[in-house]
Amino acid sequence: MQGQNQQQAYDRGITIFSPDGRLYQVEYAREAVKRGTASIGVRTNDGVVLAVDKRIRSPLMERDSVEKIHKADDHIGIASAGHVADARQLIDFARRRTQINELRYGEPIAVETLTKEVTDYIQQYTQVGGARPFGVALIIAGIADGEPKLYETDPSGTPYEWKALAVGSDRGDIREYLEDHYDEDADLDGGIELALDALASVNDGELTPEGIGMATIGAETETFHQLTEDEKTEYLESFDLLASDDSDDEDTEE
Repeated sequence: MQGQNQQQAYDRGITIFSPDGRLYQVEYAREAVKRGTASIGVRTNDGVVLAVDKRIRSPLMERDSVEKIHKADDHIGIASAGHVADARQLIDFARRRTQINELRYGEPIAVETLTKEVTDYIQQYTQVGGARPFGVALIIAGIADGEPKLYETDPSGTPYEWKALAVGSDRGDIREYLEDHYDEDADLDGGIELALDALASVNDGELTPEGIGMATIGAETETFHQLTEDEKTEYLESFDLLASDDSDDEDTEE
């Protein structure tokens, strides 16, 4: 009985390490991320691509209300997986930091700097009593001095830089696909194709323009661009990924 009580103490207390050095609440937050639909980031020589699965729980829900890709600054986009409310808090924080940097220094914030400021903020919630970790992972993509950058934030507050990555459900399968097909020399269209192929690999090989979200940040323009329905349809048709009929699977998170 005493052992069970000690286990519960480690389980419930975010500020208490278990004897083997684990923070259980942080690990549970990572599990919350896995329940969210997938988000993918791909870095290419010409820019960065973000692609997300926007499956909805009911045909009565307006698809436009499902927000998984956000503009943080003209040159930075963010995709999320996990608890939507937690994601919105972090997106708002990131936007404030970009504005503060612009006002204070008169220049756009670096992608790495923004990522570390966001992860520093996340990390505070892993060591404060009465709080809980953020149950969301972010993909932060942008351009720094003409060079594409791609980062992941973890519920522990750790930043990672990637060439291509996935967060959310089916992360393992999508990552394996990205590892097998990633091309160091791909252009932006090649990055779009890889992201869509990876997303389709866990969706029966077919996608609908309404069921996905996509955005790019070009290295030359350094401008965030969210693809329209027509643009998504054109890419899906050209890559032979357009589904013949619309069908949505249920999910508990976004």
